[in-house]
Amino acid sequence: MEAAIRAVLGDDQPIVREGVAMILTRAGINVVSAVDNAVDLVQAAAEHRPDVVITDIQMPPDLADDGLRAALQIRDAHPGMGVIVLSQYLEASYALDLVGDNPCGVGYLLKEKVAKPEILSDAVERVASGGSALDSDVIASLVGRKRAAGPLDQLTPKEREVLALMAEGHSNAGIAAKLVVTVPAIERHVTGIFLKLGLQQAESSQHRRVLAVLEYLKS
Repeated sequence: MEAAIRAVLGDDQPIVREGVAMILTRAGINVVSAVDNAVDLVQAAAEHRPDVVITDIQMPPDLADDGLRAALQIRDAHPGMGVIVLSQYLEASYALDLVGDNPCGVGYLLKEKVAKPEILSDAVERVASGGSALDSDVIASLVGRKRAAGPLDQLTPKEREVLALMAEGHSNAGIAAKLVVTVPAIERHVTGIFLKLGLQQAESSQHRRVLAVLEYLKS
């Protein structure tokens, strides 16, 4: 039997903290610690070594971006540990800091967009397995920044749509389901994206996906 995903949760609002813990527990995810401040969050991550840490951005002690800074500290200290920011704040700079040079094992979700419990539990499962879970509005805030012309301009509208869903963390099968097309059709679009971004020589398909998503988010 596959071991349950282990999670540490940080949020200074008791109702939110307990509600998220209940959602995750019902989905079979083991919440090993739930804390209300950034200092304890870092300590809990080091002590329990969970698969995923879920945190708000604004938390004590300073009620500024303490949760985000804790997430970055955890990501740096424990590279294999997934980190999800679950916040009411949409801030492109926060998302860029969190993604860094590797979107694997990272999530940024907006509380108001988590309309169904399975959205959160699915995100935790994706991030725990090394994938990503970035809200579409977060991605839009990143790619909407002013930028110089580059390889992304070569992509067709459909390829950009596919790449946006790749950035959210969806697999080819997941993208096909969302766009109501076949998986081979998505695979052709993905191959075209790799070619136009000059990534065909990357060492593996997964590595090419990572590089393509980084190009999309940071160009």
